Amino acid sequence: MSEDFEDLMTNEHYEVLTEVVNIGMGQAGDSLARFLGVFIRLSIPRIKLVKADDLRKQLVELVGNDVEVTGVRQAFFTHWYGEAITLFDQGGSKDLAKLMHYPDDMDKETEKELFLDVGNLLSGACVNGVSEQFGIELNYSPPSILSQNVFVEDLFAADKMAWTHSLLMEVNFSMEEYKFKSHLLIMMTEESIETLAKDLERFMERY
Repeated sequence: MSEDFEDLMTNEHYEVLTEVVNIGMGQAGDSLARFLGVFIRLSIPRIKLVKADDLRKQLVELVGNDVEVTGVRQAFFTHWYGEAITLFDQGGSKDLAKLMHYPDDMDKETEKELFLDVGNLLSGACVNGVSEQFGIELNYSPPSILSQNVFVEDLFAADKMAWTHSLLMEVNFSMEEYKFKSHLLIMMTEESIETLAKDLERFMERY
């Protein structure tokens, strides 16, 4: 990663962004908790610049590679460009289905619908929770399945990435007394990182 690229985000930028993302993720967790009627645990957000070539390695470090996951992706655009990806631990799908009143004997298509519904809820609540703190409105693509029943290292191929560098933000959600677990990833393209740095500067000037 070039030195100029690294210099776009200072330590202060990261500290402020972590607080902003923490609030946005908290809103997403609260939305899910109210929707499902359960208590949701959230991790502290982890934020880092990554290269496309290193993405799979970074995701394995953040998420792990010991369980199969299903990924739901949703692009956002207008002021910032990137995508939100929700990774669902496949082992918790039955608990999630029960809470969402889906049938116990789901087929693959019904399971996809379940993950799309919850992924859309989480990603929309979180990204909106972040952008609203900056007074920014974003547009979204419909959610889609990235991959189903795969290990994290098999989710992405570097040569298929539309970017060379990305700002990666991650938090994980879990439920008390249930196996459900998911990771929400927000990835901003390199063009948006400079825009975000300027937004953070204006944000800090207000406080």
